[in-house]
Amino acid sequence: MKAPDAVLAAGLEERVSRLWWLISRDAPTVLSRSAAATLARLREDGPQRISALAHAESVAQPSMTQLVQRLERDAYVTRHPDPVDARATLIEITAAGRHALEARAGVRAEALAARLGALSARERVAIAKALPALDTLLAA
Repeated sequence: MKAPDAVLAAGLEERVSRLWWLISRDAPTVLSRSAAATLARLREDGPQRISALAHAESVAQPSMTQLVQRLERDAYVTRHPDPVDARATLIEITAAGRHALEARAGVRAEALAARLGALSARERVAIAKALPALDTLLAA
């Protein structure tokens, strides 16, 4: 990595992490970070085994099992037999799980909007102009 890119990367990482932390603090929701991450993974990647979810989220399988049990109790996920291996089950997000993610995103967007309101019009325009570059970065 070139030196200017390293400096930019470090600065962006610092700001994204801090912004994530501030929004999480300013906009508490019924979903924990782990629950939201697991539901988002299921929404984006489709039904998965608990072992795959645990691996993807870097948690122990027993921890993921407990999380999935809570999500199932709250009707955010359901279990279905794995068509490839009848001994296993697949975890799938439900409409209620999708709604919970959408509600969480709405609360977080409101908290972010309040912070954006403290910026000048020029600063908001600068952030708006950076969004396409961030989209490209996310797709890379």
